[in-house]
Amino acid sequence: MSDGRLPVPRRWIRWSIVTVVTLLVLATGWVVIRGFSAASELQGVATSTSQLRTSIAEQNLARAELVAPRIAQHAASARDLTSDPIWRGFEFVPWVGQNFTAMREIAEIADSIATDAVTPLLGIAGDVDLAGLGVSGASIDYSPLAAAEEPLAAASATLAAAEIRAQQIDAGAALTPFADAVRDMRDVVTKTATAVGAIHGASVVLPTMLGGDTPRNYLVVMQDNAELRSSGGIVRSLTLLHAEGGKITIVQQASTRDFPGLESPLPLSESTIALFGDRPGVAVQDITSIPDFTEAGPILALRWQQRFGQSIDGVIAIDAVVAKYLTDATGEVSFGPFTADADSILPILLSEMYTSVTDPNQSNDVFVQAANAVLVASLSSTQPQKIIGALSASADEDRIRVWSAHPEEQRLLAASSLGGALPVDGERGANVGVLFNDATGGKMDFHTAAAISTAVGECRGERATQVQVTWTNDAPQDAAETLPESVTGGGGEIDPGDVRTLVAVYGPEGATLRSTDRDGDEAEDAQTTTLGTREIVQLDVLLAPGESTTITVSFAGTAERVTRVQHTPMIEEPETTTGDLDCS
Repeated sequence: MSDGRLPVPRRWIRWSIVTVVTLLVLATGWVVIRGFSAASELQGVATSTSQLRTSIAEQNLARAELVAPRIAQHAASARDLTSDPIWRGFEFVPWVGQNFTAMREIAEIADSIATDAVTPLLGIAGDVDLAGLGVSGASIDYSPLAAAEEPLAAASATLAAAEIRAQQIDAGAALTPFADAVRDMRDVVTKTATAVGAIHGASVVLPTMLGGDTPRNYLVVMQDNAELRSSGGIVRSLTLLHAEGGKITIVQQASTRDFPGLESPLPLSESTIALFGDRPGVAVQDITSIPDFTEAGPILALRWQQRFGQSIDGVIAIDAVVAKYLTDATGEVSFGPFTADADSILPILLSEMYTSVTDPNQSNDVFVQAANAVLVASLSSTQPQKIIGALSASADEDRIRVWSAHPEEQRLLAASSLGGALPVDGERGANVGVLFNDATGGKMDFHTAAAISTAVGECRGERATQVQVTWTNDAPQDAAETLPESVTGGGGEIDPGDVRTLVAVYGPEGATLRSTDRDGDEAEDAQTTTLGTREIVQLDVLLAPGESTTITVSFAGTAERVTRVQHTPMIEEPETTTGDLDCS
């Protein structure tokens, strides 16, 4: 007769199952708790890093010395929480393992940065004004910065390697909040790497670029974003600066009216001619249509040399939004009949001025006066940290491009974001781009807006990259009656209030153009050519007030991810998002 108990082998199996399930539950709880804790520690790294940047910017070294150890503590804790054997074991679990791998890798990167970059940078900050870079009014003491070049190079190399590793982590495969922690930390790494790389670059090139060895002449070009060109806007103001022994002075100013169109165009690349004809080689205001500043910079320098005779050592292109950032640092500036602060200078320069100053020649002169006022205020500022901060914010948005006539300096510039060269794909991932060039002949881009979305995946067995651009004319319905002719473009083939734009999209290096759609239909009028090693497609878009259009361009290639969307700097930064691949 049975006593109701299971046979010994069956009891052993049952208890084994119970034990395994219990251990799995406990292990799962263990790694989940540690995962949330690690995410919290990484958020602490991000917060403390932001505080450290602020402290260094304010030259508050006492606060920086308190913040830096927190970064190290948070980073070390995140690494410890994600490196025990149980955590590593969960990395091999199908479907969820990538979450744990991503967290471990980003924690290791954070710990490496804290040890090999943050601590050395703090030591440098004690000797060098990393925020002001030695700027005092129109003079710069570059000797301490030059002395810090070696440790800055080491910190920059550490951060550059960390950025590559961070970009290779697939945050999209992780679950919230792991994915959010990885993305936030990756953003911190990129921003820090960019900032330190820029400071290191300054330590290398500033001593010679500021006339430390021989005097230098630089051409500063200010662009008008109300009439878009590839690198920001139409050229409106040109200023000659002289640098000698670290001291900068304004020598001469000119407007585009001082540069009559050439009878014979200057040599241009095949890509530029295919996209824009010979206009950039004829009209100085259209040189910034050229998307590669390594081509545009020398042409701008040559036009100045041909017109005024001075040799040019370098060209610096900025846009009107840079003037806004600088005015925020300097305070009010006056030009023509206007007095503007950071809130009002863009509406005045890009819109209101044309209502008050209806003569195009006079409005052009006022724009030149505004550029001069902003430069004078910046060069005489007693708060260099704010000026450097304004320039840094501008550079982060690709609103500053620099070319040097000196090969070694140009090599360093071209490899940086300041050089304005076409992007190079690599370990960080693929780059795509969107260019906007106004064809209205007015100043209607004050009333336009853009949104850009990218998607990467697989379609029909091959890797695919899609770029979707939505372009909108936000001008009022009564624009023809309420906006002056100097803004609407004077009619002709384009009705007042309409906006005509050349919208160009380029894909990853080596990718092949597959399709171009506009509002769901094939864009049969799309123009295709190459831009360096990239295929590019351009559409001529005409929109009435209130109208919007969406262009979708698909490329076939090997891109695993899009790291960056390089686009024309606009008055308002386009909303840039990632989406799902549409294979229809």
